[in-house]
Amino acid sequence: MSQMKEGLGILLRGIAMGAADVVPGVSGGTIAFITGIYDRLLNALKSINPALLVRLKSEGIASCWKYIDGNFLVFLFGGILFSILSFAHLITFLLESYPELIWSFFFGLILVSGVHMLKQIKHWSAISGVLLIVGCGVSYFIGTLTPTSLTPSYLMLFFAGCIAISAMILPGISGSFILLLMGLYPAVLAAVKSFDVVVLAIFGSGCVVGLLTFSHVLSWLLKHHRDLALSLLTGLMLGALGKVWPWKETLETRINSSGQEVPFLERNISPWAYEALSGQSAYLLPSIVVMLLAIFLVVMLEKFGSRLSED
Repeated sequence: MSQMKEGLGILLRGIAMGAADVVPGVSGGTIAFITGIYDRLLNALKSINPALLVRLKSEGIASCWKYIDGNFLVFLFGGILFSILSFAHLITFLLESYPELIWSFFFGLILVSGVHMLKQIKHWSAISGVLLIVGCGVSYFIGTLTPTSLTPSYLMLFFAGCIAISAMILPGISGSFILLLMGLYPAVLAAVKSFDVVVLAIFGSGCVVGLLTFSHVLSWLLKHHRDLALSLLTGLMLGALGKVWPWKETLETRINSSGQEVPFLERNISPWAYEALSGQSAYLLPSIVVMLLAIFLVVMLEKFGSRLSED
């Protein structure tokens, strides 16, 4: 019964991570961190290496499966995959129909997650402060970049998978947003919606390579320089707040692959300026309610993660 409960808890975390990863500007790594599985995820991923073949030959499949925390990875990535395939259409619809409310939700999510991460830093120093500021600056700068347009060739999709998945496991940097910057987000999202097996297999192969490679670097940093690494990661997370600010003015537009006119260059403005410029409601009160709801959910996720860790 306890194993079933643990598996369900991991599956639900994976579903939450997948839903976050679909949205440009929100990172699944953020969800992994606040639900208490970030270190476990990195340790499981870094255990998948060439030395595993030696262990497989000498100790067998059962030992290798336990060594890589196989059940954990299957439940987690099963939840992520299920969520991405299930919520891709829903997230697209919500972003098009209720952008202010959706971005308000994620603004609250990232804000309270950043506070949660700050509490994990046990020993502050001048270097920690500098790294926090640098992380904020880097993440904010990435959020101001304008998308380029790359040809979605198979090779480009493979490398995009490597880069996007590496960003995904960093709290604060969204893999979806990296794809958006590269101009490949519409192609990947379309492949998910239409279940284009070839494109998904190539992109997924890049994700696997990037995930197994980058996890070693992150795991080493958290093991040997945890407070410094957390300072940088927290900065990356808080810097993303600029990207998910709910009220924006569109400065330039572009025509996407579907022939639709979409924002290309935007700047953050106040809710009152938004109403004056757009002539539309800023949904200020509902947005604040949704923001508070996100904060409440994160607090619940923290308690949920702590309870399962104790079990």
